[in-house]
Amino acid sequence: MKRFAIGDLHLSQSMKKPMNVFGDHWKDHAHKIKENWERQVTDDDVVLIPGDISWAMRLEEAKIDLDWLNKLPGKKICVRGNHDYWWDRPKKLMDAYPQMVFLQNTAYTLDNLTFCGARGWICPNPISFTSEDERLFTRELARLKLSLDVAMKQGAIEIWVMLHYPPTYGGEKNSPLTELLKAYPVTRVIYGHLHDSLSWELALQGNYEGIHYQLVSADYLDFRPLLLL
Repeated sequence: MKRFAIGDLHLSQSMKKPMNVFGDHWKDHAHKIKENWERQVTDDDVVLIPGDISWAMRLEEAKIDLDWLNKLPGKKICVRGNHDYWWDRPKKLMDAYPQMVFLQNTAYTLDNLTFCGARGWICPNPISFTSEDERLFTRELARLKLSLDVAMKQGAIEIWVMLHYPPTYGGEKNSPLTELLKAYPVTRVIYGHLHDSLSWELALQGNYEGIHYQLVSADYLDFRPLLLL
């Protein structure tokens, strides 16, 4: 079993929102993702998807995108992104798509590896961080802790964490979120959300204090699922 990751699929089959308005490299991006996915991933593999799956506003609108994703090879494990307004109760989602995992306030273990996750939010910073940002960040930090605590109750030995938002802000290596992660047996963190060269350059990546951080936004990966292990 191989483990891949790719985030920010930004599918829009019901919304008809062309992503090439964000750059020519987004033209026909869903087709690129599908081709690369089917070339690399088998049904025995796992693909981690850290949010921004569909532009749809409601679940019934997202169905065409989720059906498309469900038909691709491999088991998909997902967390919510800031644009996933269609996201409903995890039980309802998993009843509709039993081969997919929708992580929210829980953990999922497969072959001695436990997956945790949360959407996250903008990390505290001196440039742009409002009282509303603080409220949302604190809430998401609590949700991640809940997921990690569930993992420990399940007897987790090794944990991989999925976030939509980056774990730190603009070139920083530490945040309240990274401090939380160090209190658990977390070995890898994947995240997305970033879509420009400057933020890519500043993103926390590689091994830091025993945890491997990896940006997996679809455009950063040139729309190819990244083999993690």
